[in-house]
Amino acid sequence: LDNCKKNKEVFVFDLDKTYLDTTIDSLKGLVNTAIEKAFQKKNVPGTASLVRALKRSWETKYGDNLPLFFITASPPQLEKKILEKLTIDGVKPFGIFCKDNLQNVHPKRMWRLTQQVGFKLQALLQLRILLGNEVKQILFGDDSESDAIIYSLYSDFCSRRLSEEEIKRILKSFRVVGSQMNTIIDLLRKVPIQDPVSKIYINLAIDTDSEYYLKFGRRTVPTYNSFQTALDLFQSGHLEREGVVRVGHDLQENFGFSKDELSNHLDDMIRRRVIGKESLESLLEDLQKNLLVSSHFTPSIEPVCLNCSEDGEAESSEYEPWVPEVIDYLHDYR
Repeated sequence: LDNCKKNKEVFVFDLDKTYLDTTIDSLKGLVNTAIEKAFQKKNVPGTASLVRALKRSWETKYGDNLPLFFITASPPQLEKKILEKLTIDGVKPFGIFCKDNLQNVHPKRMWRLTQQVGFKLQALLQLRILLGNEVKQILFGDDSESDAIIYSLYSDFCSRRLSEEEIKRILKSFRVVGSQMNTIIDLLRKVPIQDPVSKIYINLAIDTDSEYYLKFGRRTVPTYNSFQTALDLFQSGHLEREGVVRVGHDLQENFGFSKDELSNHLDDMIRRRVIGKESLESLLEDLQKNLLVSSHFTPSIEPVCLNCSEDGEAESSEYEPWVPEVIDYLHDYR
């Protein structure tokens, strides 16, 4: 962690339902996760190849290790198994933030098993203190644990778009109270006034309608699989063509995805105006040559022109804002 401040960009993955196909928000799920051996733990399709592709691209570009962190609601006692699994995947994170969920295995505290807002905000703020003043973070989560809300709140907290009183009211609405609320407020006072979040990816693990995420702005990208995530990471310059191809082949060979399915998922990203004309023209031939997308692929709508800035922000004034001035956190209409 000593070198964290030198990294201008950092990647943060939620572990459960985002990287690994695990369930830790129930007593049964916590027990099953605890007794599983490292080699038995299953990935969300394509995530291992996605992170390895990010790693290769980063090492090629900067000649250094990928600055990668994981956040998990698994207890610290499982950290060794998690690290073993990541080693099997060829992934070496800088660090892991664990939640001490074993203390919540009590009739009066069982509700805390599913309460991730306070824990994740605290972990993100603790990490932020370790990073440089101008750092940018790419955050990966899923739709089973309110990660879009958590990551957007973190962004609003750090940039001070919300007052301390507004923060307390929002935290209370998510059952973040008492000492945990005080800890979050104390941490917030120590972080620079700067928005560190450059992109948020949400894995649609429970099939939430992608249109729900429009309220969080275009910075938040819901994806149905790792192939879609890889497409956007290519567009922002974080993945090379070869990396996207590797993720696609992984989904085909190990998870049963067909060429037609991947073609449909590419078209979905174009229809949602996530992938622009420039990126499609740059990548399509490689996808077709590697039998990932049909040779007769034609988008169902005309791709839009998106000019990406250096930090990956797609510039366009015609559509939803990149980051909304105000997000309604108190009313969740999913």
